[in-house]
Amino acid sequence: MRENLDETDVTLLNELQRNARQSLDELAAGTGLSPATIQRRVRSLRERGVLTGDIALVDPLKVGTPMTFVVMVELERERLDQIDAFTRRAQRDSMVQQCYYLTGEADFCLICTASDMNDFEELTKRLFFEDSNVRRFRTSVVMGRKKVGLQIPVALRA
Repeated sequence: MRENLDETDVTLLNELQRNARQSLDELAAGTGLSPATIQRRVRSLRERGVLTGDIALVDPLKVGTPMTFVVMVELERERLDQIDAFTRRAQRDSMVQQCYYLTGEADFCLICTASDMNDFEELTKRLFFEDSNVRRFRTSVVMGRKKVGLQIPVALRA
């Protein structure tokens, strides 16, 4: 369900996605509104679920997790309880950065991070080999990070 957003909401969302650490004064200067109005607007966006959180982006090389993997997972059975069970396991594992439920050949696409191949092998045991409902999984090793982000393009729509 699309929220009703006005021009100020769109500006705030784009600015906060660019830099969530901006002060209310900085955000106000960019919109021509008062800091108190900006604060109310941001609170409303949070309460309506448009803004779902604030994150810090960490350089994986600098924290010892330089490897990224794209894993396509096929389940044996696609019953709702089985899909939910796999989803919960992926959500709980800190090495799984993103988990998408898909149409097509694979049922899930996971974006995973690891310190090395041994670390990734442990993940495969936990998530795939120990789950009797995983039919198969195919892994691609990311050779280079060319664009990484979670920004959603926000614009006014008619």
